[in-house]
Amino acid sequence: MKYSQAIKPISYLKAHASEVIRDITENQDTMIITQHGEAKVVVQDIHVFEETQESLAMLRLLAQSKTSLQKGKFKPAAEAFANLADRIKADQE
Repeated sequence: MKYSQAIKPISYLKAHASEVIRDITENQDTMIITQHGEAKVVVQDIHVFEETQESLAMLRLLAQSKTSLQKGKFKPAAEAFANLADRIKADQE
């Protein structure tokens, strides 16, 4: 659904709540709810929300990695894996 078609006033949500929830969950859509002509909330399928949150978490990790690289805070992969192997070995002893 296009966002232009997914914008509804709060009165529509109040009058059609069960229908809105059914449509959103079946189609994994997102709906923008307005109040006094102004966008106020987003109603979204939970699976779409979770995917969005996972994507944002991945983007944060990438941004942190980029910052670490710029600051020179990194190790070669071989060294990092060797350190991990040493830690695993120490934990097993």
